[in-house]
Amino acid sequence: MEIHQSAVILLLVLCVSFSAHAQPQPGYNNFLKQHVFGAMTVQKCDGEIHAREIVRPLTTNGCKEKNTFILANKKDVKAVCDKAGTPQGDKRISNKPFPVVICKLQKKKKEDRPTHPHCEYRGTRSTRKIVVRCEDGWPVHYAEDVVV
Repeated sequence: MEIHQSAVILLLVLCVSFSAHAQPQPGYNNFLKQHVFGAMTVQKCDGEIHAREIVRPLTTNGCKEKNTFILANKKDVKAVCDKAGTPQGDKRISNKPFPVVICKLQKKKKEDRPTHPHCEYRGTRSTRKIVVRCEDGWPVHYAEDVVV
């Protein structure tokens, strides 16, 4: 049986495209670090944001105003970039709500501007649909959430 050269080339192209799609995008690990933590609680906001070194680069104080943690495993969050999510412009919204903890930067007075690493956060728990930007099937940016 003779194998045609074009069939071999087609097979190689398919293998490369499948393996490229299976590799996480560069922003995926940062997305996980900043937004996915199944054991997160409202009491852990301050400690987790400091431990994970979540900062707002290119700002005067370095403190991120708000950070949302999704209380789920990475498999369920990644599925939003596939069948568990619905396209919404260049992003995807989850079909089901997720429990989240929203950590907000605390300011004593309106004119107080804490600076990194002295940022203090307080959290609230909620259930929301998440909106993420995906690249090649991998979540890379937490865009927003929608109250259910």
